[in-house]
Amino acid sequence: MFDGLRFSHWHASMGADGVLVLCLDRAGSGVNALSRSLLDELDSMLERIAIECPAAVVIHSGKPSGFAVGADLKEFESYDRKGTVREEIEYGQRVFERLARLPMPTVAAIHGTCMGGGTELALACRMRIAARAPETRIALPEVQLGIHPGWGGTARLPRLIGAPKALAMMLTGRAASAERALAEGLVDRLAAPDALLDEAHKLALRPLTRPFAQRARAWFSNCWPARQILAPIMRKQTAAKAAPKHYPAPFALIEVWRRGGGDIAQRLKLEARSVAKLAGTPTAHNLIRIFFLRERLRGLAGDTAHGIQHVHVIGAGVMGGDIAAWSALRGFEVTLQDREMKFVEPALARARKLFEKKLKTRERIAPVEARLTPDVEGAGTASSQLAIEAIYENREAKETVYREIEPRIANDALIATNTSSIPLNELRGAVVEPRRFLGLHFFNPVAQMPLVEVVRHDALDPSLEKRAWAWVKAIGKLPLPVLGTPGFLVNRILVPYLLEAVRCHTEGIPDPVIDRAGKRFGMPMGPIELIDTVGLDVALSVGRELGPFLGLELPNGIADKVEGGKRGKKDGQGFYVWKDGRPEKSKVEAGSHAPADLEDRLILPMLNEAVACLHDGVVADADLLDAGVIFGTGFAPFRGGPIQYIRTTGAGVLRERLEALAHTHGTRFAPKQGWFNPELAKPG
Repeated sequence: MFDGLRFSHWHASMGADGVLVLCLDRAGSGVNALSRSLLDELDSMLERIAIECPAAVVIHSGKPSGFAVGADLKEFESYDRKGTVREEIEYGQRVFERLARLPMPTVAAIHGTCMGGGTELALACRMRIAARAPETRIALPEVQLGIHPGWGGTARLPRLIGAPKALAMMLTGRAASAERALAEGLVDRLAAPDALLDEAHKLALRPLTRPFAQRARAWFSNCWPARQILAPIMRKQTAAKAAPKHYPAPFALIEVWRRGGGDIAQRLKLEARSVAKLAGTPTAHNLIRIFFLRERLRGLAGDTAHGIQHVHVIGAGVMGGDIAAWSALRGFEVTLQDREMKFVEPALARARKLFEKKLKTRERIAPVEARLTPDVEGAGTASSQLAIEAIYENREAKETVYREIEPRIANDALIATNTSSIPLNELRGAVVEPRRFLGLHFFNPVAQMPLVEVVRHDALDPSLEKRAWAWVKAIGKLPLPVLGTPGFLVNRILVPYLLEAVRCHTEGIPDPVIDRAGKRFGMPMGPIELIDTVGLDVALSVGRELGPFLGLELPNGIADKVEGGKRGKKDGQGFYVWKDGRPEKSKVEAGSHAPADLEDRLILPMLNEAVACLHDGVVADADLLDAGVIFGTGFAPFRGGPIQYIRTTGAGVLRERLEALAHTHGTRFAPKQGWFNPELAKPG
């Protein structure tokens, strides 16, 4: 049937039932990223299929990891540099529209990861069937890259499942499970993973008709009056979460949908024009760069095996308990130790809530709960391959823990600390074999924050460090290698921001005004609210540890609250009063305006310390520094990280603003060493 056509990325086979099966299997890659050459081959196949007219067509993936991860972003970047983004998008649209117009039934058989362009490929088929498995995840996450779907996603998905559900899916980028995809009409049927292809055959030969009510709801939500009514509502809801000037893509997506009529050609034209415009924005450039930074962190360990089955955690406080729960959730046997059972029980209760949120059903929760075992006596130390100390920030107490566990743990096991600020060159003195001692610094809340700083020192065995990177990747986190100097990377950069916010508080600037200044820059949370969330006791401990190293005095306003039992969110009162997990922010009087230099006072100390960290070699290069600060603090992603922001704004400009702050507010703002680093002069 395809004689004379040679394919690298597709394999075709015709069944006795007349169903043509197309296997998507990109050559030389572990995943199916949709490249131009892959689309060229698909276009050639579709041309032949239209002539030969098989009974039906089934498209599936030959990759164990999933269906397709979306467009090849390296190619996308090259199109942006050449100014050909719109042409390439329109080409992909034409290929998918050719698939959509085939006269016979077409079925996409989806397993594992199905993202972006992969989802749009599936949408171009008449029907979709998905594997009923936890690994099946279907999404259109392009807004997270500063663009929106461009190969027909905005044109087809709202007409399939209705505008409200489709817009919610595209505006958030959140992935749908197989069950949710079925419930919302995104897929037509589910199948057991090992029967997926057989069931796709059956579906292709006996096509389903979508229920009339579902089709009617989808039509009504996309008619002209509905679009004009819903679009302003969606814009308002989106603006409450993201500023249009910082993140234009969601608002462009809403506008494309609002203007799109019944003609798919018109909708595709609007879509292509909008994505091409967004692709040239600084936000898209920075968010795509962040995607590659994430991939770089994920790839650090390479093929290294971590060799860990059992993790023993000492300290059942918020951090230790949550590290234990997350490790169990990700498939590891975990024992959790503390002085008495009464200290372990709250951690187990939090773990149950996490498991219920992530796993939903009792059938899936039970085996995970069984992997998390309370262990007051510490018996699990002997059988573990990784022991993590996560007690309070006290050097002597931590050293006592190491002396107790090292004689009991296996010779090839790793011993780690979750310290957030104490230099490892000091702590390693309490370990007989420092080659296997390192830091694994998690961030709060553990379930949400993607970064783990893997903290090294001069006696650490590099091969064991790579095992730690591999384990961090295995629990679904991003490992960042950092030097074991005070505060490592993230806290060293974050502490000046937080302490300056407290100083502003003591000067009488209202807390909501301070928080608004941080959020206006693009931080996910204001600094005062962040201190309350982390805990004033933690902020006080870290501030005392790092203050002398950073040349900063601890301002009034933290110690007195901690001494009064006000530790923030966990106690219900800190700088704010907290109710139902939210801070009560009183309305600030109309006359309480932010000082003109407030944003600079908060943000420039972070940039100053970032430059110093780069100068001191805390991380290997500027890209890793930006990755660490973004994934560890949520630093305004659309700005690309502190070093990228310095490059965009200009090191000289920011240095002068620091000097002006130093003249007005004190020497703590004086520019640190490193501002003349050539890395800062690279194009932003």
